[in-house]
Amino acid sequence: MTLPIALEDDHRRHGESLEVERPAKRVRFDSDSVLQKDLGTKGGASLVRRHPLGVRPSGNALTSLVNLKQACGPFALLPDELLIARLDDLSPADFEAGWVNRPFILTAPVKSWPVYQTWSTEQLLEKYADTCFRAESVDWPLRTYVDYMTNSQDESPLYLFDRAFAEKMHLTVSSQPGEEADYWPPTCFGSDLFTVLGSQRPDHRWLIVGPERSGSTFHKDPNATSAWNAVLKGSKYWIMFPSSLSIPPPPGVYVSDDQSEVTSPLSIAEWLLGFHAEARQTAGCVEGVCNEGDVLHVPSGWYHLVLNLEPSIAITQNFIPRWRVGAVLQFLRDQKQSVSGFSDDVEDPYALFVSRLREHDPELLEEGLIELDRLSKGGRGKWEELTKPTVSEEADHEASGFSFGFGGDDEAEAEEVP
Repeated sequence: MTLPIALEDDHRRHGESLEVERPAKRVRFDSDSVLQKDLGTKGGASLVRRHPLGVRPSGNALTSLVNLKQACGPFALLPDELLIARLDDLSPADFEAGWVNRPFILTAPVKSWPVYQTWSTEQLLEKYADTCFRAESVDWPLRTYVDYMTNSQDESPLYLFDRAFAEKMHLTVSSQPGEEADYWPPTCFGSDLFTVLGSQRPDHRWLIVGPERSGSTFHKDPNATSAWNAVLKGSKYWIMFPSSLSIPPPPGVYVSDDQSEVTSPLSIAEWLLGFHAEARQTAGCVEGVCNEGDVLHVPSGWYHLVLNLEPSIAITQNFIPRWRVGAVLQFLRDQKQSVSGFSDDVEDPYALFVSRLREHDPELLEEGLIELDRLSKGGRGKWEELTKPTVSEEADHEASGFSFGFGGDDEAEAEEVP
């Protein structure tokens, strides 16, 4: 995931080294108090619109397998349809059938990784204290960053976000579980189509380390990819929204007409203080907490903001599932100015991807090109199909002034969250 956090001083803009101790900013916020305040425990209830996917508070596909409110802390006060689904694991068939375009948290796969069993800040310092990692626009030895992380009182602390960590740490990363591997992607996601590019694939995996209050402002993952984010230590708060030409972006977020560029000019603290309550009333909003050993799926195209609730270590990786190949082809062909992560020797990522797919899986390429043609003609994507109103619902919209037209729901248009 890219990290669009604006850097504020000239030293960081020019990649120069920084002193470990930086003056604290005037604004200091406590993430727990902000989140608790928005839950409205005593200050009044929050009004939550009917969920865009037609999810009901109980007994639905998201809640039948697991109690979503278990281990959700303050979010237990929210209705189930606002919580990111928590599942033990999924099979590739289950993922394909119903979860490609939905966020979810898996609680089992990461716990079998060797790095989950062994990594901690102390253990990493023992082995990699003098190894330099990228923290936004500066490269620091790990010992320097940990010193900064431990002592920082910044409102928006620097976030260690390194794309070459596997090579620097001499990790063995496998596509499948194996005795020699340090970690591997959750198997439910299946094959990653960008692997056909070999050494020419764009940046796709990152080590993420940060203190409480660090995180990333609203963004989408690059090149129309999906992603997973695995928490090895600590915990992270996520708030997410689907993207579509038919619905507005999250409050406080600005998007280009083709939705390729996302701008969130506020810091995480400013956004939480100014827009968090409003966001929870916005169609499609889901949120949740990833604890140690959890991995979250970020569907292609979803806006997301992430906040570390405590010092955290995580690994994230972008990938292309088979069922998103058409969307990726469209992005690489039509939004060249937004394509990122490729080395300079790749002059035409779209042509390269088409060529490699033709070599490895011509049938899948043909399916992708058919989908690309449909999308180019203005065909509806998954979200538009789910939210397409019926004739009667369009009439209701004209009469009432508000309806997302998701059908099949005889409940009230809004629910109160106590």
